[in-house]
Amino acid sequence: MKGTSNITPMMEQYGRIRSSYPGCMLLFRMGDFYEMFFEDAVRASEILNIALTSRSKGKKERIPMAGIPHHSAESYIARLIKAGVKVAVCEQLSDPKNSKGLVDRGVVEVLTPGTVMSDGLLEEKENNYIGAVFGSGEVCGVALADVSTGRFMAGEVPAGTLARHLGAYNLTELVIPDEGEEPVNPDGLEHISERVTVTRRDAWLFDYGESRRLLTEHFKVMGLEAFGCEDLRAGVSAAGALLSYLKDVRLGSVPQIRVLSRYHPGDHMHLDEATRRNLELVFSESGREATLLGLLDHTVTPMGARNLKSWLLAPLLDPARIGPRLDSVEELVSKQALREELLETLKGIVDLERLAAKTACGKANPRDLLALGASLDRVPGLRRTLEEVSTALLRSAADGLDAVEEAARLIEDAVAEDAPVLATEGGVIKRGYSADLDRLEESAREGKSWIAGLQETERRSTGIPSLKVGYNKVFGYYIEVTKPHLKSVPGHYIRKQTLVNAERFVTPELKEKEEVVLGAEEKSRALEYEIFCRVREQAAELTPRVQKTAEQVALIDSILSLAEAAVAGEYSRPRVDGSDALEISEGRHPVLERFMGRGSFVPNDAVMDTSTRQILIITGPNMAGKSTYLRQVALIVLMGQIGSFVPATAARFGTVDRIFTRVGASDYLVRGQSTFLVEMNETSNILHNATPRSLILLDEVGRGTSTYDGISIAWAVTEYLHDTPSVRAKTLFATHYHELTQLANTLQRAVNVNVQVKEWNDRVVFLRKVAEGAADRSYGVQVARLAGLPDMVIARAKDVLAGLEGDRRPRLPGGGSGEEGLQCELFPERTLEPPPGAEEVLEALRSADLDKITAIEALNLLSKLKGQAEGGD
Repeated sequence: MKGTSNITPMMEQYGRIRSSYPGCMLLFRMGDFYEMFFEDAVRASEILNIALTSRSKGKKERIPMAGIPHHSAESYIARLIKAGVKVAVCEQLSDPKNSKGLVDRGVVEVLTPGTVMSDGLLEEKENNYIGAVFGSGEVCGVALADVSTGRFMAGEVPAGTLARHLGAYNLTELVIPDEGEEPVNPDGLEHISERVTVTRRDAWLFDYGESRRLLTEHFKVMGLEAFGCEDLRAGVSAAGALLSYLKDVRLGSVPQIRVLSRYHPGDHMHLDEATRRNLELVFSESGREATLLGLLDHTVTPMGARNLKSWLLAPLLDPARIGPRLDSVEELVSKQALREELLETLKGIVDLERLAAKTACGKANPRDLLALGASLDRVPGLRRTLEEVSTALLRSAADGLDAVEEAARLIEDAVAEDAPVLATEGGVIKRGYSADLDRLEESAREGKSWIAGLQETERRSTGIPSLKVGYNKVFGYYIEVTKPHLKSVPGHYIRKQTLVNAERFVTPELKEKEEVVLGAEEKSRALEYEIFCRVREQAAELTPRVQKTAEQVALIDSILSLAEAAVAGEYSRPRVDGSDALEISEGRHPVLERFMGRGSFVPNDAVMDTSTRQILIITGPNMAGKSTYLRQVALIVLMGQIGSFVPATAARFGTVDRIFTRVGASDYLVRGQSTFLVEMNETSNILHNATPRSLILLDEVGRGTSTYDGISIAWAVTEYLHDTPSVRAKTLFATHYHELTQLANTLQRAVNVNVQVKEWNDRVVFLRKVAEGAADRSYGVQVARLAGLPDMVIARAKDVLAGLEGDRRPRLPGGGSGEEGLQCELFPERTLEPPPGAEEVLEALRSADLDKITAIEALNLLSKLKGQAEGGD
């Protein structure tokens, strides 16, 4: 705040608190509203679309001001968080009625995109990760935490792969060292920061010694060996800095974070942003149902849904870990009754992960505890249901289910079944749990019972039929008598309030009973809240056990989901091993098949390896299914590596370390990058990072530039993938450049396949079947006819095509004719005749001596030529 002259004590208080939370928007509680001032008010009015007002600072100055109602603040805060705003919530810490002078105020909570815990601010089926990165040179330390579930992990990755690794998580906030230092490789972070709130912290907070001290102190251990992280200097630095930030934001405490896990980047297939987007794994412009996640997600618990998504974005690489998942899916596929029983049991289990975290942080309300207790009560039944399973993974999960009976019984004994949301409203603790509370409540009930009977007693004793006993917060309990009966009011009534048509009275006895009732209620509310907090603290001590049970429930739910998807889609078990093979029989695109219907999709085989069929050059017209074929092969491989059955009659393949896709460019156009530049950037990424264990999808590489340039680049890329041992990846290359089919004659491991069509009456019929060999032509004109282009355009296009096809082709490596002497008539059988009089006009211009002509002569000549031109028309 600039200038403090003529400032009120309250605004001084605001300024003092605001200065303690730089970078945050302060929500300052004033009565029933949270108020914002100065720059905060301006920004809030823009984001929330609320009125921007002002209040007086002096005779001339006005302070910008905006406010939101406290009872609906959560929805407004959610919008601020979504906009990347950090919010500090400042509450009134003393009762205004009992405060002499200024009300005490203080920040009770800081909310940032990566640290929120309220259900209204989180997506149920999404993890909410905050990350931290640290490192220089070749290695970056990475730490990730989901405060809402208590997950916390650290690891180290090659600096050049940082963006790719972070992209697998739903990061909403990223903590990095402050500017002035250069400990972070910026490669790729510029794209992450476009959609993630970046928080900069002092570089000393990333110091290894300081970070290790903070971690060992938090986990109460001597060293980090038990977590497998002692050797991760950069990883420990990132984890310590992240924990420090979380403690600052959560006002000193993150008790839900009980374990540090090691992040092993070599355990999973890494999918870059382009691949996630092009394969539509978790997002599609057509909606969630058009994604692979939407197809596979049959989970019934929130933690199961989050776990399944994490599997999908990080497929396994080790067949020894994939096999147990496939075994478990297979067992559930074969046992319908077991699936149905599991489904019913899991439906009664709510979000144990987040409930445990809220309980540990003291954020759980009475209904949260009831939901926690009810969910834990379902665990023994889930364990019994799994007694018959035989597969190792499901058996282990069943053995790991802990009902945490102490917590379940505590909640059942203490918390009333119809408890309200707020612990301060009363009616939270069951009768019989606390003798002191029962006595207070009984005293209040007796007083209320006496007051309830007072109305009838007084009516009989006074003879006033309209007399009634009422209550309001200002005057407490009263006796109301209408004016026609005031003459009958007894002498011991004490007048309290006069209304238009009645008067209100109290009696000494009524005041005495009121003090008993209100005093007992106030004491019972305070005691009840105190008891509830103790119950919550006792439950919080069992958080680690609840978290472990939540992990097992999530795993079981994910396996069940994959089994349900396998049954619904009639999928088969793939054989995933360490071989070089990729063999798919009658494979289908899982998502497209869902929309088309099981019998409508035409299945296709795929056979590849890096010794004989490394590169498939796929030709055929637009709309024939080339892109679908590429994607379905990749999706089948990816599904197999997460442990899912696949849409094929049979499939066998070795694990793939990465799937690369070069397909579209629309998402990058807003960054000012041309289509061709995007193509080349993504192609370059593939050529620099692919290995013989990768799978590459190339769809029309080179289309963003001229035909000859495009053919040349596509040709060279194919040769590079074939001839470079370190990049000899299995590649599916869909193209309209028929010249590329010549590569099958010169490259040993390149094979031509085509998507078949039939011509009938000068029209094309798509068969959707992939066969060996190259397509004879592109059928572009026929496809244009299907799109509804006018007949005149189609006829003209055929004429032009005939002329072009009659010409000589450019010489390319490996064969073909040369471009030299090429005389290509782009518009055959059409010439432009000069208009009448054109020759006379041109001759006059040629004969004019422009070096000597005067201005008048030039105007006369121009007038003459104009007349000739108009006459010629």
